[in-house]
Amino acid sequence: MRELIVNADDFGLTRRVNQGIIDAHRGGIVTSTTLLANGGAFELAVTMAAREPRLGIGVHLNLREGIPVSPASKIPSLVDARGRLHLTPGRLWAGILKGQVSLSEVERELRAQIEKVMGAGISPTHLDGHKHVHVVPGISAIVIRLAQQCGICSVRCPVENPPNLTRLLRYGQGDQRGIFKQYLVGRAVSGLARPFRRKLAQAGLICPGRFYGLSETGFLNVQAVANILTRLREGTGELMCHPGYLDADLRETATRLLAEREVEMGALTAPGIKKRVLDRSIRLVSYRDLARARQPAEVVAA
Repeated sequence: MRELIVNADDFGLTRRVNQGIIDAHRGGIVTSTTLLANGGAFELAVTMAAREPRLGIGVHLNLREGIPVSPASKIPSLVDARGRLHLTPGRLWAGILKGQVSLSEVERELRAQIEKVMGAGISPTHLDGHKHVHVVPGISAIVIRLAQQCGICSVRCPVENPPNLTRLLRYGQGDQRGIFKQYLVGRAVSGLARPFRRKLAQAGLICPGRFYGLSETGFLNVQAVANILTRLREGTGELMCHPGYLDADLRETATRLLAEREVEMGALTAPGIKKRVLDRSIRLVSYRDLARARQPAEVVAA
């Protein structure tokens, strides 16, 4: 049996991103989302989520941007002069290695984000990371510990079975440099995530056996989604996506995904995509369903 979790990242980022995720759930194939505890539209996302009982909701752990949930004075190694989160995963890793980033401060902030979501009445289905920060060495161990302590049994593991680069270049709307760069990002993130998968299994945490959409981030159009559905293997996989609507609020955030979110909206709600799901007998599920099955993380060669 082929099962697919379609997870929309960045719930809570802006009002129109929230609406895009809800629309892609109601009218498309999105089954799951992850909530930014420090997003500008967090409270609205919580209100909207209460009306969508079938939508699984996890926590999108964020150390990259925005106002932290913890007081900035308590996490000085993670914030800039304005008291805002600002470190890329690469800079976080380098800072950890050099002793410039405090892992205790990382744990304080990530715990605060999870507790804020839970305090809003949401039982998180899983954890993942903005810019995949949760697989950065040092931070990954904290994420595993927090999942165990907070009773969250599922964590995203972005080990991608790489798509065909030639095909990516063909349907990527001409931005060959951007496509190739994202493809390399996919390979780097997958390399960090492979040992993370083994650690999840050792900790008794669960994750889908396959991961899709990393190399296609920014280029997830109808052709890309159709190709992923065609490549989908037996077992449970996850497709990461970023649907939303472009407006002034989104332009004011640090995200690089602007009009691309509307392209994804079109793909995730396209009649042809929903038909392909049916034709291939793909069962759309959420992390909640994965947790009910309660199988340990499967080590899969990618």
